[in-house]
Amino acid sequence: MSSSQIKVRSLYRKLLRQGNQFAAYNFREYAVRRTKDAFRQHMSESDSSKIQELLERGNTELQMLKFFQLDRLVVEGGKTGKQTGNRNDIVRQTEHGWD
Repeated sequence: MSSSQIKVRSLYRKLLRQGNQFAAYNFREYAVRRTKDAFRQHMSESDSSKIQELLERGNTELQMLKFFQLDRLVVEGGKTGKQTGNRNDIVRQTEHGWD
């Protein structure tokens, strides 16, 4: 396997993982679908300069996904917030105080 193939597969996995971390279902599904569609569209690309260009664009998209990550909701399986008490309660701080 060539180094560009390894880079492409690595980027693909990173984009899928990052897309799956969105809290909102619609954003999560869109990110995963968009990643799969983009890679399928360029699957037969053989020009090395075009592949490098696409890799750069993909890395930019990955950085954008990381930038726009939102806090995962407790109901969606991600426990975030301040843990208090002995019962492993999760308490979120709001603008006006504690929930």
